Amino acid sequence: MILTSDGMLTSLEICAGGGGQALGVEQAGFHHVALVEYKAEACETLRLNRPGWKVFEKDLREFEPTRDAGVSTVDLLAGGVPCTPYSIAGRQKGADDERDLLPAALQLVQALRPRALMLENVKTLARSKSFALVRQHITNELNSLGYEVHIQVLDAKDYGVSQTRKRTLIVAVQQGLKKFQWPTGDWELPRTVGELLLNSMKSRGWPGADEWARLADDIAPTIVGGSEKHGGGDLGPDRAKRRWAEMAVNGDSTVAEVPGPDFVLQHGVGRGGWKGYPKLTPEQVALLQGFPPDWKFAGSRTAQYKQIGNAFPPPVARAVAAEIARVLLDSPSAAAA
Repeated sequence: MILTSDGMLTSLEICAGGGGQALGVEQAGFHHVALVEYKAEACETLRLNRPGWKVFEKDLREFEPTRDAGVSTVDLLAGGVPCTPYSIAGRQKGADDERDLLPAALQLVQALRPRALMLENVKTLARSKSFALVRQHITNELNSLGYEVHIQVLDAKDYGVSQTRKRTLIVAVQQGLKKFQWPTGDWELPRTVGELLLNSMKSRGWPGADEWARLADDIAPTIVGGSEKHGGGDLGPDRAKRRWAEMAVNGDSTVAEVPGPDFVLQHGVGRGGWKGYPKLTPEQVALLQGFPPDWKFAGSRTAQYKQIGNAFPPPVARAVAAEIARVLLDSPSAAAA
């Protein structure tokens, strides 16, 4: 076990993005020895919120942990490798997509031999027949390196997040350690969009905020952040916008400020009927992703929204990482390490 001087488990975060998974892993008791992310705005976000984190702005395929970060091994290797190669929007090219970083992640496992691995991706990676061979390859590769592999789809709403968001989690733990179990527990039911965002909708004196909150009486649909080249300017395709409209939200784009005193809530306005509803700010979308209010995002509003929309909700990351920490700390080898 690779503990820090103050007794914390160590982790290395790859494809860190805007920090959703990294924050959750930190909350579960891990100390990040390094974070790797190649987008400048996301790296700025990580440094903005955690000046003490060692953030490496580079392509994962060019990152060498010993050379670049002085890291030879860690307790946990974690990250959210790009989901586009395995998503419907990305045409599910999988390993044939140049953006696929699963091979690079597996190479890091071989180089670092972490005691545990935690990777996040879209639900189709775990459920689609198209990726059965990919799942088998991942399992075989990790088995050959001495890991027990667990693949599961988790929904963020089951962990108190105000959003339906199903994601694949791949957890691998070194053989011989205690058995990993997927987190279960009595999490609070997620608040509705209206309950969660009411105070922010009121913050500039909008008199219609209470009426709006009564209409926004469900949790959010899956927040879509777009890919590197496409999307990110709105809350998703028309089917998603229709779902948002059922909660009196205009999903055509995000906005810099919440409604002011002069905003009038109107039904059935414009194509789709949602033009008379308020738009959400990136800060509000971040709350729906489970980020704390004090987590700030760098870059343009579209860049901020992409970071938020592509993030892994911190509460789910914390729940899974806490179970991994339990395995690492409770295993017989921990006492001898």
